[in-house]
Amino acid sequence: MAIDETIIRRWHNADVVLLGGSAGSFKIIFQLARNLTLQLNKTVIIIIHRKKNFFSEIEKLFTENIRILFKEISDKDKIYKNTVYIAPANYHVLIEKGGYFSLDVSDSVWYSKPSIDVSFESAAEIYKDRCVAILLSGANQDGAEGLLKLRNSGALTIVQDPGDAEMPQMPNAAININAAEYILTTTEIISLFKT
Repeated sequence: MAIDETIIRRWHNADVVLLGGSAGSFKIIFQLARNLTLQLNKTVIIIIHRKKNFFSEIEKLFTENIRILFKEISDKDKIYKNTVYIAPANYHVLIEKGGYFSLDVSDSVWYSKPSIDVSFESAAEIYKDRCVAILLSGANQDGAEGLLKLRNSGALTIVQDPGDAEMPQMPNAAININAAEYILTTTEIISLFKT
C-alpha cells in the first residue's frame, strides 16, 4: 500500500511517533533515527525489546549518530518535541497526563519488559488522533493489541509489511486483528519520515 495524501496529512498533524519492535527491528529504527532533523517537530518514542541484565550500547550508538536530542527514559521525565526517547530495559513505559513518562516494574507482557502493548495503550489514552504508531519486525504478538487500541482512539497505525520484516510475527499479529490501517514497506516507512 503506497503512501497517500491522507497518511501525509495525518503524519503532519501528529505530535508523537511511536516505534515498536523486537527481533529484526533495530536496523530500521536506527536508520529512521539517524535521518531525523529538527524539522520533524515531533516526539519520537522507541519501545524495543531489550535483554534484561545485559549491557547494551544502544544509547551510545544513537547518541553518537543522530542529529536531534536522544535520551533513555527516566521516571517522571517531561516529554519534549524534537527528542528521541528510548524505553529502558526492565521497565514498562507509561505516558502520563501533563506530558510526563512513568516507569512501571510490573510483570513482563509477552515475555518482554519493556512491553510495546503497555506503552501503546498508554499513549492511546493521552494522544488519541495526534499520534502515529508504527509496529515493526518482531517474533511475538507484543504491540498488536496496543496498536488496535491506538487505532480505535484515532491514531494513525502502520505496520511494516510482513514480507519485508525480518521476523513477520509481530506485524502479522496486528494485521490479523485489524489494528493496522496501513501496511508499508521499509522503504515507504523511511520515506514517510522525510515528508
